[in-house]
Amino acid sequence: MANQTDFDATHILASDHRKVEDLFSKFEKASGAERKADIANQICNELKIHTIIEEEIFYPALEGKVEESLLKEAYVEHDGAKLLVNEIAEGSPDEEFYDAKVTVLKEQIEHHVKEEEKQHENMFQQARAADVDLEDLGRRMLAKKEELQSLAQKQGLPRAEMHTVN
Repeated sequence: MANQTDFDATHILASDHRKVEDLFSKFEKASGAERKADIANQICNELKIHTIIEEEIFYPALEGKVEESLLKEAYVEHDGAKLLVNEIAEGSPDEEFYDAKVTVLKEQIEHHVKEEEKQHENMFQQARAADVDLEDLGRRMLAKKEELQSLAQKQGLPRAEMHTVN
């Protein structure tokens, strides 16, 4: 998680990206079905929480302030990832395509992160240049994130909901 004194929404999201990248790395090095399942479930929970705070708070605040195509692609990319997140979360490391699904999810997330924070004129750069209160967004995102993390610990998170896929 981002430093608690840093409420910049883009920094919070970038911190989430680093955490998930680290989890994917751990998954690749893991052996044993139980260990892989544990790491994969952490990845799925992190991505569920991340997509919720982006879709409910961050992306709506950027509408009309960043390139519309970037936002639309982000929603579609999320839904592609959510399909795999749900498959992985409901699956087992014993299944034939389990590791392949985690690998493809990793590749999708790497592409998504590139568009949000690494390529020229990315979403985060555009958000910083626009009239968006990133501190207020960050506070709201952290509050929602804490709520979802608590839910995940108490009863688990529901399936990831699609927005662009029927």
